[in-house]
Amino acid sequence: MSDETGTDTTPAGSTGGPRPEPLRFFGTTWLDHTGGYALRRAAVTLGALAAAAVSCLILRLAYQGLQIAGTGSFVTVLVIVMFAVCSALAFRTTWDNFGRRPDPERQARLRGLLAVGFVGTLLAWSARSLTEAPGEKLHRTEYDTARAEYERTQSRRTGNPAKARKKRRA
Repeated sequence: MSDETGTDTTPAGSTGGPRPEPLRFFGTTWLDHTGGYALRRAAVTLGALAAAAVSCLILRLAYQGLQIAGTGSFVTVLVIVMFAVCSALAFRTTWDNFGRRPDPERQARLRGLLAVGFVGTLLAWSARSLTEAPGEKLHRTEYDTARAEYERTQSRRTGNPAKARKKRRA
């Protein structure tokens, strides 16, 4: 198996059974923390923080544009509150989705809110990558469960049942 860099990331000793699902920016390096895993985590942390900082600068320019346009304090406060609330909701939604599979229907309904609250999403990615690859815990749990199920089914099979001798009745 290979990740997006083209390097082989198949864990040693895994010839059959379930395969780990690749994560964005990490491929399957999250499984055994090889292939530059720590460097990738640092890059994701710094990249998300840098993107959030640049995004805040752009929002600051938009705020100054509202002041120059003379829209009034109501509109200015409304825009600030909208971005703050949407960013907080986007952070919470993104953070929760790292620990469970998101409902596609709910994600479709929240698409606009997540787009407006993009700063919260970036901050969630940055905060999660400080401790693990974002989504690693969910994928590890699913992989371990699938691996245990595979091992359990493999241990029950001892050979080809068609070749087994028939037992004689006494």
